[in-house]
Amino acid sequence: MDVPAIECRQLSRRYGEVAALQPLDLQVAAGVIFGFLGRNGAGKTTTIRLLAGLAHPTTGSAWINGVESSGSQARAQFGYLPQDPAFYKWMTPREYLDYVGQLFQMERAERRRRVDEMLNLAGLSQAANRQIGGFSGGMVQRLGIAQALLHRPSVLLLDEPTSSLDPAGRYELLELISGLRGQVTVFFSSHILADVERICDRVGIIHEGRLLLEAGREELLARYATNVMLLEVERESAPLLPAFLADLQSRPWVAGATAVENVVRVVAAGEVNAGKRALIPLIAAHNLLLNRYEWVRPSLEEIFLSLSQPKM
Repeated sequence: MDVPAIECRQLSRRYGEVAALQPLDLQVAAGVIFGFLGRNGAGKTTTIRLLAGLAHPTTGSAWINGVESSGSQARAQFGYLPQDPAFYKWMTPREYLDYVGQLFQMERAERRRRVDEMLNLAGLSQAANRQIGGFSGGMVQRLGIAQALLHRPSVLLLDEPTSSLDPAGRYELLELISGLRGQVTVFFSSHILADVERICDRVGIIHEGRLLLEAGREELLARYATNVMLLEVERESAPLLPAFLADLQSRPWVAGATAVENVVRVVAAGEVNAGKRALIPLIAAHNLLLNRYEWVRPSLEEIFLSLSQPKM
């Protein structure tokens, strides 16, 4: 069997009476971009600190590529970017990455090659000799990923990397992370649902220190799918909608149908494939001019909110 890139067994952490992370069992396969999703204070940072060996578990253990994360040997297995990375502002990116390479005892020639590769990957080649103190938030985060990848780790731990960025910075950083798919395993924590939905292959949702579920992104969206179809017709077809609605409501595969102006919402009953097969011929039979036909899927945001509503 292949060794998981990341594995947790009954991993937990308590701070006095507070259970920051309840016993966590989790496996992440190699090459996956894994989104670890939760509200602020849900336990995301605690989990990543435990994986990085920066905190000691109360119970259980974690492994990176089969190496226990609390041991010194694990450090070569992963790269880590905290939520608020701090760099020497008087340094340039080239100087800082060279310094990191020395900490990993890389040979000088290899260090120079790797620094150039990482500057290019992070889109910082043109800014390689500028002081880091003048960088935007997005540039700082991209430099953070460059330093985390410098020693060629197979696992990358990213704690809320986009939380403080403007839209342009978020876009650039997400493109960089997405480009790593299949090359390294990315464990990516966030409370920004759109970011996770956009780039992650698998998703874990954590709430109040407890993992609520873990699944592939498409599997998760399909599991919580709603049996709703939306139809938008040309406005000149709107006068034909009352007869169409009456016909719809007489069908055994329709639980309900409503129209607002030229948009029809159809809720399917029972086996939804019957509705999928019958709807288009029915639209044609009523001579409706169709602009849009959409089988509505929930967003990751809707799933997350339904699972993590605060307890009353």
